[in-house]
Amino acid sequence: MRPLQTDFSIYNKLNLEITPIGIKFLFFKPHGIEQLAMDKNLSFCEMLREAQITKKPFYFSKDNNETCVGKILLGMDEMVPFAETGQIGARLGIFQEPRANYAFYKYVPKFPKGTVNYVAFSQLDQLTFEPDVVIFAVPPNKAEIIMRSMTYSTGELYVSKTTPVMGCAWLYIYPFQNGKVNYLLPEMVHGLKGRELFPEETVLISVPYQWIPIMIQNLKEMEMHLPSHTGGKEQYLAEFENILGELARESENP
Repeated sequence: MRPLQTDFSIYNKLNLEITPIGIKFLFFKPHGIEQLAMDKNLSFCEMLREAQITKKPFYFSKDNNETCVGKILLGMDEMVPFAETGQIGARLGIFQEPRANYAFYKYVPKFPKGTVNYVAFSQLDQLTFEPDVVIFAVPPNKAEIIMRSMTYSTGELYVSKTTPVMGCAWLYIYPFQNGKVNYLLPEMVHGLKGRELFPEETVLISVPYQWIPIMIQNLKEMEMHLPSHTGGKEQYLAEFENILGELARESENP
């Protein structure tokens, strides 16, 4: 693995209650990191929460137990036929019929078989490797700052992609494969909600490696807490009116 060179300390200024997690997808076994305990029975999405709680970095492999579809999405295992036809989602009441569950499988991102053998997890302050994806679990007011650090210098659109099941695919795999920052609400994903992993108003933001340096630099430059967001509605309206007045005066003498 490429040793860590990125300085993530700017995120300390956000005073995040839940520590961001760096993720690495690996073909070869990572050195210097312990394997997730074999007696842990976790889903792929629960491993994110495990990493947030457990201070020490760890990796997950095909040898570990995984209680949902994580190994299938990682290309470590194959889906059984009854699941692939959409039977589970229909019986859970998420979909009207299996066909509706089956229909979105063509959209769900996953890795080709055998390309990912290990997945490493680490809190940012414990990182020793350059992450492929960094995942934030934050309230909406801090999500606004993180997402604005993407668009601040680029004008990039905010786009949220997920499905009511297999949300872990959009959290981990989609950003890595497509180079797109993604955000989603755990309350809108069946497994994330059912497992009660995060507070209700949590926003999960996944940042792929291509965007990490851009967003860090923008956070250093931009004003994190905008006056119009902190002074109430009257200050917001007054600031906006003042700006319109300034622009009108400047436009008279271009």
